[in-house]
Amino acid sequence: MSRKIHFDLVSPEKKLVSEDVHMAVIPGDMGMFGVMAGHCSLVASLTHGVVKLYKDDKGTPRRIFIAGGFADVNGAKCSVLAEEAIPVSELDKNALTQQLKDLTEDLGLAKEKNDKARIKLKIAVVNAKLLAISSQ
Repeated sequence: MSRKIHFDLVSPEKKLVSEDVHMAVIPGDMGMFGVMAGHCSLVASLTHGVVKLYKDDKGTPRRIFIAGGFADVNGAKCSVLAEEAIPVSELDKNALTQQLKDLTEDLGLAKEKNDKARIKLKIAVVNAKLLAISSQ
């Protein structure tokens, strides 16, 4: 059995990753979970957070922010279909801070329950991106 698992990460815009990794750590709806070669088959719903990709059992992981999606895992492959995906290194703190300010203003102006819920979700994603930057 190979000591690596093939990992693909796809967003609506493009395929961000297609490579063999030692381990992937993924933000599932029920908590973070790790995937390595030989993992049992599963399909998991994902939440916003950081996917960490380890090329080997030592070293710093590659970090990619995702805003939810699904993971399909078997013993040889892990595929993540993300609603949004961006390397953490490409996140802009100043732009995210401004976006958070704008969304907070929008929330104060929103009248409809559905609009408020949509804006709150966007605020949660922006906050998660800011947290990803601060925990580098």
